[in-house]
Amino acid sequence: MGFFLRWIFAFLLLALTFNPTEWNYVRWSMANYVDELPVTVLMGLILLIGYIIYLRATLRSIGGFGMFLILAVVSALLWVLYDWSILSLNNRQLNTWLGIFALSCVLGIGLSWSLVRRALSGQADIDDVDE
Repeated sequence: MGFFLRWIFAFLLLALTFNPTEWNYVRWSMANYVDELPVTVLMGLILLIGYIIYLRATLRSIGGFGMFLILAVVSALLWVLYDWSILSLNNRQLNTWLGIFALSCVLGIGLSWSLVRRALSGQADIDDVDE
């Protein structure tokens, strides 16, 4: 359940920032920044804090190469689905959602990796040891 919640929050962070609907921060801020500049800045800073938390934890746990490997695995999975004609890439909105899904998988796994490693190996990270 822990991984699922981390992945959902990563998905929501990415989807709130940008998605193919009109309900996202990028489109809202471009349309309303003149009239609602303080709210636009506040919402942007809250999203930035979310990205800093996720990216810092992901880079510390799996690093840039690990991020690349996870993205490559998700991309290969999508390629297999496309090759088996289960997935069609003609819909631009679906492609955007697939990109959000792939990036959220990277962030969700990155944030959860220490827990997975501890469960598999039985070894705690330095950050996990109580003082």
